[in-house]
Amino acid sequence: MEQRITYITLGVNDINASIDFYENKFGWKRSAQSSDDLIVFELRGLYLALYPKNALAHDAAMDAGVDAGGQGFRGFTISYNVRSVQEVDDLIAVLKSRGVHVVKEPQKVFWGGYSSYIGDPDGNLWEIAYNPYLKQE
Repeated sequence: MEQRITYITLGVNDINASIDFYENKFGWKRSAQSSDDLIVFELRGLYLALYPKNALAHDAAMDAGVDAGGQGFRGFTISYNVRSVQEVDDLIAVLKSRGVHVVKEPQKVFWGGYSSYIGDPDGNLWEIAYNPYLKQE
């Protein structure tokens, strides 16, 4: 198996609230691959898709009992890495001004970087981080 990920699909409770979050808060543009109930954002070498949570659970389980309710920490985060500490602070300030919920304020972290966490309308956690060890384009 090759080392790659093509899509990350988030099961969302309210597709319109999620569209508002990703288009109006993040400023992203949806891809032509999108339809009424599948919203796709083309990223650099990766796609982020939004799909109704119950439909995604049904698709994943094929009626095998996967619960779409998933509450609390989901066991993963999505990271958006920037090029400086100041860029973390600036981006969090912009997102706050757009009404985005900041879960953790920007701060130095134990591994030597600087990060903050925000939540999307479904509580999926996005880490906004500066990682001094990460090679950036």
